[in-house]
Amino acid sequence: MPDTRFHLCIQFIVIHRRPLSRVVVTREHHSAFFRRPGANLFVGDYCDHAAHLIKGVAMTETPEEFPWLSEHEVLDEIYCVSFVRDLSPEEVLRRFGVDESTMEEVTFDELDERSAESLMDDAAGYIGAVKVGDWTLVIEPGGWKLAVDSEIMARVSRGTEVVSVCRHDYASDTFAHIVDGQPVVWFDPMLPDARSGNDPDRFIKEMREVGLDPDYDIDGDGSHIDSPMERSFALASRITALPFSPEMLELRFLGAEPLED
Repeated sequence: MPDTRFHLCIQFIVIHRRPLSRVVVTREHHSAFFRRPGANLFVGDYCDHAAHLIKGVAMTETPEEFPWLSEHEVLDEIYCVSFVRDLSPEEVLRRFGVDESTMEEVTFDELDERSAESLMDDAAGYIGAVKVGDWTLVIEPGGWKLAVDSEIMARVSRGTEVVSVCRHDYASDTFAHIVDGQPVVWFDPMLPDARSGNDPDRFIKEMREVGLDPDYDIDGDGSHIDSPMERSFALASRITALPFSPEMLELRFLGAEPLED
């Protein structure tokens, strides 16, 4: 009898290219079944959770659950993606500091284009927010302020919490968890051992799970943290229970222009 789990996995990859929850096929998984007839599955392809076992090989979640970040470069080389609990998109934008007369509903592509057109001093010229469950997703294309600017962090997180992932190819990347105006955990994903905040060890277990080794020593064996942004988003999803996905970028955002400093 054919292994139906295997065929289900192959079919899932061919038909459903962007599942909400996937696992990456490693060389070990691949070698377990790559000689099977019709096994056109390659290292780096993805399978649904329904196919956790292929010929006895366990397949588990990895930080590569966010491959689209590097494959499509939809957010480019500078951006900040944040999740704000229990505030509306309107309230988040007001706290951030925007020209309220410019608020309007936009697609992600429009948000990205407008930010590029009005880029301000290495910061986003246009930002967007959208409600996702109990959180508001905030995107700063070309920006970084919600993860780095202490005044904005304090305003937006007042009475609530914020989880931010910031990529900046010309400075430092940032992971931040802020509660009621105070950074709880703050670090560069390339240096997860150098954490700051008022409770820097709060997510030690989750950091180890996603491969952001809290005891990492850059001067030790010469290794480095691979896929730091993907691992940062994996950590953010452990905290918010919201895996950042390309489907979120298909939502309509409330966009606005930030106020000049």
